Amino acid sequence: MNTVRAMLKRLICLWIATLPLLRTNAAAAEVSPQEMERGRTLYLRNCVICHQVTGMGMPGTFPPLAKSDFLMNERERSIRAVVEGMSGEITVNGKRYNGSMPPALLKDDEAAAVLNYARNSWGNKGEAITAEEVGRIRSKTQYPTYEALVAANAFQPLPKAPEGLSLRVVGNLPSHPTRLLMHPNGREVWMLGGGGDVWTINPTNGVSRQILRAKDYIDLKHGEAVTYGMTLDRSGRFYVVVNQRNERGAIVTNEVTIYRTATFDAGDPKELKPWFQTAYPWGVGPFNHCVGHIAQGPDGRLYVNSGSRTDGNEPGEDPRYAKIGEHELTACIWRLDPEQEQPKLAIHARGFRNAYGFCWDSAGRMIATDNGPDADAPEELNEVDAGNHYGFPYQYSDWLTKPYPHTPASPSGLSFRLPIRNNGPAAGYKDKPIYTFDPHSSPAGIVHLGRDWPESYRNSYFVVRFGNLLQKPQDVGFDLLQVKLESNRKPLAATITTVLAPLPRPIDIIKGGSGKVFIAEYSRPTNNAGSLGFPGRLLELSVAENGPKQ
Repeated sequence: MNTVRAMLKRLICLWIATLPLLRTNAAAAEVSPQEMERGRTLYLRNCVICHQVTGMGMPGTFPPLAKSDFLMNERERSIRAVVEGMSGEITVNGKRYNGSMPPALLKDDEAAAVLNYARNSWGNKGEAITAEEVGRIRSKTQYPTYEALVAANAFQPLPKAPEGLSLRVVGNLPSHPTRLLMHPNGREVWMLGGGGDVWTINPTNGVSRQILRAKDYIDLKHGEAVTYGMTLDRSGRFYVVVNQRNERGAIVTNEVTIYRTATFDAGDPKELKPWFQTAYPWGVGPFNHCVGHIAQGPDGRLYVNSGSRTDGNEPGEDPRYAKIGEHELTACIWRLDPEQEQPKLAIHARGFRNAYGFCWDSAGRMIATDNGPDADAPEELNEVDAGNHYGFPYQYSDWLTKPYPHTPASPSGLSFRLPIRNNGPAAGYKDKPIYTFDPHSSPAGIVHLGRDWPESYRNSYFVVRFGNLLQKPQDVGFDLLQVKLESNRKPLAATITTVLAPLPRPIDIIKGGSGKVFIAEYSRPTNNAGSLGFPGRLLELSVAENGPKQ
């Protein structure tokens, strides 16, 4: 009996001795609200472009993090994926994915915060991951330290500029850009970030300064801000287009607000107020392209791209999202009158999946880029006329076959305008014309070149291509193209040549004075295997001093 009592006493003492350790482990398993908020911010900066705001990924391409068995059960592999990247086939929630994920440029504590956010969001509930654990696993990878990973993601050398042109780095960007804007004074480049922050950049020395913070004009309690559009009108009023995901109702909606200032002539824009507001059901899956580019046309009206809410009009399966395919406010270009205090929305043209960029030539002709679907249809460049339909979701490029079983039949009597025909020699042309660019090359910003450029460029267009995110093709895009229309006969055709390649995911381009354009790089690598983690540079392409005289 004494022996039993002694054994019990020792067990009780051992249990008491381990209580502090048990309490420590229990505390470590909890993720604090501060850690969740930090992880959410880092996730939006580094992961959202592939895995989406909802954590749902992209079907067949980027696996979901929401309710992910892989994320929750494969702890070490998930950590390695963040700090080293991952390629090859994996199975997530019973579905196979065979793609590539680049490493995230995050320090140990930042990687832990992102993982803890993902492991405790979208229906997930997991124990905390520590910075020490991340560091221990990182030490066994091909990038054993954060510094080694940074060195592997250094800026790439500039490509050689064509004869007669000069290319230089203005400076490093302070954040991932979505849009550029040249102030009318010609001395400032403004850059919009994806969350609503705005910076000004001095083109002379590359010094950047933040002039607007999202929290200063957007009510973030209504949802996370997604911003792809800003402009100045001819009266000197500044606009920012804001999308916010609203989960408070029976179905998730996209709340759209266009903010603007009063007229100002100098200094920084202040006191942005809601000018136009509307809403529509949030997109099914990850395909909510949101409302983006805004620019003033020759007629004085403001034109706004409203991207599709689907990949190709699929109804979706989640009851939180409206099973309607496209909405009357999506997959189109809006028109608004800036002189109205309560403007009425008009639809200028329909049938665009995501017209990320558009501009006008000296004759008032509107030309728009358009991003294609996950199916391998060519990306498009369209001449946009009022009232026309450009195919989506019924027809893609010049395809006469349906890319998906769910592709709807076109309404009776509806006709479509074909995209501009690419007669080569670049951007997808292979022995015969293509309408218009390589599939998945993601054409983005576009500018028209006037008389301040040499004859070989005059009255043509520069188009930047962000580059593919899908793993199916070889690397496509990552470049600057020249598009020169061959005649005014319709449908239009163009000679398309490569001006600069490779570029690290160029996302926007603006005119910056006589014989000059500025280009925003989204990130640093020049291929689809590289990380999106660090923001890129602002580049200036201009007519060389010893270039052709006008």
